[in-house]
Amino acid sequence: MPRYSDEAQSHVSNDAKNRRKLLDQRRMEYRRAIENYAERRQLQQQLSDYPELAAANYLVAQAPTRRTAQPGR
Repeated sequence: MPRYSDEAQSHVSNDAKNRRKLLDQRRMEYRRAIENYAERRQLQQQLSDYPELAAANYLVAQAPTRRTAQPGR
């Protein structure tokens, strides 16, 4: 009978490891989201110090891309 308890204990151990792994993954995703938010906020604050840069970036992003026509041969 000790064999059955060993199998049951290893199954419980695997479940605990899987739960910890999932919690660690969620924690890391949450941490990355917080860091990403903080970086974007800092960048936004830095851009607000130079409003002309923000306006220029907006205009560049809104401008349609132009393609040069190839001369016909």
